[in-house]
Amino acid sequence: MPRRLHSLRSLLALAASTVIIGLALTACTPQPTDPEPSGEPAVSSAPTATPAPEPSFHPDGTAEDNLPVFTKIVEQVGASPENVSGRAYIDALVAAGFDRAGMQVTEDGTTVGNPAESIQFSVRWGEDLCLVGQVGPSTGAPVTMIMDQLAEGRCLIGNTRPIDW
Repeated sequence: MPRRLHSLRSLLALAASTVIIGLALTACTPQPTDPEPSGEPAVSSAPTATPAPEPSFHPDGTAEDNLPVFTKIVEQVGASPENVSGRAYIDALVAAGFDRAGMQVTEDGTTVGNPAESIQFSVRWGEDLCLVGQVGPSTGAPVTMIMDQLAEGRCLIGNTRPIDW
């Protein structure tokens, strides 16, 4: 009988160990934490993203006020098939409300007839500042900035072409 008792004890110990290990593993397993349905729609506390307002032209604003719309226009034309046409940038800026009389643009091509590696264009703003853009294969992404005016109210250094269209 002692041998049978020993086998029974071993069997009970094994069964108890299995139950304990099973309970321990169950306790370590993440349990779903879904709330009880209450019949009311769930309300999310996560903030919803509100779209940023579209930049707009401010004729009586500062250069800083108008840099966002200048940049937006430059990026839009830069993404178009006319992305290396100075006229396309000037026309788009005029359409947005910028003053053609205060603009300058460089040539689209070199003196030997090749496309320009970059073109620059600008809008004089007030008595002291300019909104300046630069685009082209050597520039990569379009660049816009506010710069101080040069002598005689100019914004760009070097030769520019007439805006006579």
